[in-house]
Amino acid sequence: MPHELLDETQLQRYLRVLGVFRRDLTLEALEELVAAHLARIPFENVSKLYYRKRYGLTRVPDIDRFLGGAEQYHFGGTCYTNNSHFFRLLVSLGYDAKLCAADMKAPNVHAVIVLRLDGREYLIDAGYAAPFCHPLPRDLETDYVVALGRDRYVLKPQDSNGCSRLELYRDGELKHRYKAKPEPRQIEDFNGVIADSFKPDATFLNSLLVTRAWRNRSVMILNLALVESHGTHCSLRTLTGRNELIAKVEEFFGIPREIVSEAVGELRELQDPWEAPSTA
Repeated sequence: MPHELLDETQLQRYLRVLGVFRRDLTLEALEELVAAHLARIPFENVSKLYYRKRYGLTRVPDIDRFLGGAEQYHFGGTCYTNNSHFFRLLVSLGYDAKLCAADMKAPNVHAVIVLRLDGREYLIDAGYAAPFCHPLPRDLETDYVVALGRDRYVLKPQDSNGCSRLELYRDGELKHRYKAKPEPRQIEDFNGVIADSFKPDATFLNSLLVTRAWRNRSVMILNLALVESHGTHCSLRTLTGRNELIAKVEEFFGIPREIVSEAVGELRELQDPWEAPSTA
């Protein structure tokens, strides 16, 4: 079953949200799209909590709600939302891309994009709360490293099955990993894990994570921690409580305070999402 392409109105609206123009299918143009997505469309679960409470939404927001949320409230989404919509934009622009699944502590719980351009394959992931502001090459002979602040992401050469392993080291210790698999998927293939992500014990019903990345810098709010990274430097501030958490999400990400407050009110507890089986 072919993926549904964006219509021209949706495509142009998406590009306006990203602040980029339609260009020829070059690596430079792709890099611009990826960097813009990471800078303009945050990884965040405020919208997940808010849409669930306000509208009873327990699936990926459709493209119009996704773009409207970005325009009005500076929303983004978690992995299924960000990567599935970005994938549709890329294929609608004419890129040879596929939506793929990745294993974490459980199989097929993360969605990524694999794209082929000029004879090379790239991994694109706008849904891992990571500073992947460039397409990550998959045709590796040695490790490919993305380092920022206290975090170091290591993409390994493909294994014999064509899978790419990515590892996150935080303060020098292995914190998380996933294995991206090259078989193409439909977003409907993730329906089960998406449904699981709305269960009471799900990762992002019990933690708050909002992050945006630019080339060589990022800002992240993870529960009661505010983390700003620039190059090799990292500053970490502990927030005093949920009221300051709400204020800082508005200050750093532009998401209106009343919406953040409504979303935070839905949190049962504050867990570390990298300790959970899924980060979706």
